[in-house]
Amino acid sequence: MLDYAATATSTAPPAFVWRLLVDARTWPTWSTVDSLVTERSSGLDPDGRDPVGTVRAFRTGRTVTGERLTGRVEEKQLTYEDAFNSAIHDYRAVIDLTPAPGGGTVIHWHGTYAARWGMGWLMKRVMRRVMQQMADGLASHAAELARQDPAG
Repeated sequence: MLDYAATATSTAPPAFVWRLLVDARTWPTWSTVDSLVTERSSGLDPDGRDPVGTVRAFRTGRTVTGERLTGRVEEKQLTYEDAFNSAIHDYRAVIDLTPAPGGGTVIHWHGTYAARWGMGWLMKRVMRRVMQQMADGLASHAAELARQDPAG
């Protein structure tokens, strides 16, 4: 199994970060994905609080991948696994949110996966870079929202 770990710190409190994580519609705004593909997704919550079991499909370039939410601990942890992905399989990811000393949120996004034969060396590099960009984008977008609405 291959793995990655990405960490970023946001000045936003966990509630702001959490709202972005559980609402798949926000991901194209702050992450590396281009769009949410609603016709390939299932169980999306209309109020942006996707429950366990939801399959969220995202397009990046020409590729559409899907993830199934497997766990939610409000404002603390979101877990998911691959529902469909042509490049990797047996993918499991955990996003931990912890209050940062002095305020804000530490985002720790980590996961394990297996790559298609012959793709391990490439996927290892790509996943580490992309997942760090995901964590950084989440941290900065949540901070911007918190600055715009400090009341929460």
